[in-house]
Amino acid sequence: MEGHSLDWQNRPSVFKTYPGIKPVPFPKKPQPPKQVLSHLIAPSRPKSPRDLNIDDLSMILLLTDTLTAKSSHGGEEFYYRSVASAGALYPTEIYVAARTVDGLNDGLYHFDISGHNLIPLRKGDLTASIMMSTQGIEHPSPSLIFFLSAIYFRSAWKYRNRSYRYHLLDTGHLLENLRLSLISVDLPSALSYDFDDTKINHLLGLDKKKEVCLAICWVPGTGVRGGKEPEELPDLPPVVTSASRVASQEIDYPLIRGFHEAGEKITVNTKKDRTYNPGIPPGKGDLIKWNKVSPLKNWPETRNYTESLFERRSRRNFVREIIPTNYATALLESLFTPGLKDPMEADWQVRTILAGLLMERCEGFQPGFYMAELASGSMGLVSPGHFVDKMARICLDQTWLANAALHVLFFTDLHTLERSQGPRGYRYAMMTAGRLGERLYLVATAMGLGCCGIGAFYDREGSELLGLNWASGLLYVLGIGPVKSGF
Repeated sequence: MEGHSLDWQNRPSVFKTYPGIKPVPFPKKPQPPKQVLSHLIAPSRPKSPRDLNIDDLSMILLLTDTLTAKSSHGGEEFYYRSVASAGALYPTEIYVAARTVDGLNDGLYHFDISGHNLIPLRKGDLTASIMMSTQGIEHPSPSLIFFLSAIYFRSAWKYRNRSYRYHLLDTGHLLENLRLSLISVDLPSALSYDFDDTKINHLLGLDKKKEVCLAICWVPGTGVRGGKEPEELPDLPPVVTSASRVASQEIDYPLIRGFHEAGEKITVNTKKDRTYNPGIPPGKGDLIKWNKVSPLKNWPETRNYTESLFERRSRRNFVREIIPTNYATALLESLFTPGLKDPMEADWQVRTILAGLLMERCEGFQPGFYMAELASGSMGLVSPGHFVDKMARICLDQTWLANAALHVLFFTDLHTLERSQGPRGYRYAMMTAGRLGERLYLVATAMGLGCCGIGAFYDREGSELLGLNWASGLLYVLGIGPVKSGF
């Protein structure tokens, strides 16, 4: 992390545009649901496919990523969004392939967040071509297929080579919003991180030196699969491929592309069980006394799901106050519940990371470093003591972080991860950390707490503070706690 100044005259645009292509507007403004967030995160009954229309898609996209507020900086307008993003640079874009959606022609579209409309890119039913390029999906008749991509230069403008981490974390943030939005409208879905990069990037019309697909989410439909065979798709016109450029003078960072291209090939694993568990830091697992976290009957939520989504911010004006036991327990429950691994999603994706907590000012918890077992819903004290001040120094001396009541940490054993999943496993780990991070943002907001994610820290010092083995890597840090505005 070398120091450098920012070229404000060449700041990348956070809106992707396709000059000359007429957008497809949504017919009406959707009315968001009023569920509480805890009901969406908690276990629920299996959902069945249903017929979809264009209003359903409008609602899903509104709850996935939308503009929530506007301010002015240096004479320029700046828009806040419902999804967290490092430096508010928003590298992630959304595309959707629609099939048998009432009111919308079959085809591929880009979601234009600035106007909440769709930009048509390809015509026709693309299901067969997509399925031939994707692994792990068993739904032959999807109604909607969402693609999440990252534009390299948006984050690289500020974070340079380290920005690949933010591409993955920010995509994970948005992916969690997408999954929660689908749950809120009672739709099943399935994820795939395993696909032919070259074919999917070509499908979307991306300049792969500037923008790449990172995740796919499927919504099964009610119709039967058509008899159309996969066909070679034509190149999209330059107006589409050139849209991946977001600044007049972009700097290419070969190391970022190298990180991504190292994972282009999917690791072939013939074992039925692809689960991955990096285990407890060596020498400490036997000393931990694991305790099952007792679930709450009701979370202390002061906002419903959509209010939490639209009011979400990176709030970091923490005050050194103790958070009540039920607040801390609700945060833990949001990590433990199986929303990330419902019956239609392979749960091995969840097991690419470990979670830790630095509990500092949490009623009912001794200060110290705790490990959390996401699958079992248990936690155990690894090392007693006070860690948040030291972690704040490791996070580039961001002293405000020391005022947080607790830090939530996500990390992984990089060597075990690569042996299990190949170089592509790094994508799984970082996007899963981003998904859980976005979930914590929303749960904290629902309870009136502040939350702010940190991806800038000294890696080795962070691992040493936690006593991790030399192969382990800290992926993401989130500070959570009371802020000046109070609970």
